[in-house]
Amino acid sequence: MARATDWTIATPRHRRCVRYCRTVFWNLPSELMAEPVGIVLVSHSDSLATGLRDMLLQIGAANLPVATAGGTDDGRLGTSYHRIGAAIASVDKGSGVAVLTDLGSAVLTARAVLDDLARTDVILVDSPFVEGAVAAAVIAATGADLATVRSAAEEARDVHKL
Repeated sequence: MARATDWTIATPRHRRCVRYCRTVFWNLPSELMAEPVGIVLVSHSDSLATGLRDMLLQIGAANLPVATAGGTDDGRLGTSYHRIGAAIASVDKGSGVAVLTDLGSAVLTARAVLDDLARTDVILVDSPFVEGAVAAAVIAATGADLATVRSAAEEARDVHKL
């Protein structure tokens, strides 16, 4: 019987399937892989973003560059321009950064940050927060490029749970 964690995705570049939550990536030779795409999780809740980050590091790879920008600067629910900017800087290893958001105003704040950065290699991804982040992390852990990471996250919208 299939479980919610058993979904797969075919990467456009490699035409193979990755089975989420079942593939171990930490034994891939690092000299064969480019620096991974960074992932930033923007949420109104620091706890939500931190919990999702913990899950991604267990699913993807422990050294995957994932940062959170959850809550406001004073610890309330909301989003912070400065936290988003700092999170992007902390995961930028040269292969690009995918920014995923939870709700509407997080999108607005992230857009403001990205507009000010004016870089084509830091992108806002239109995907479900949790499923998109899982897909992005698994694909990023394989050394995929930014476009492939974005595509995987966006395709997560079409994965049925039942």
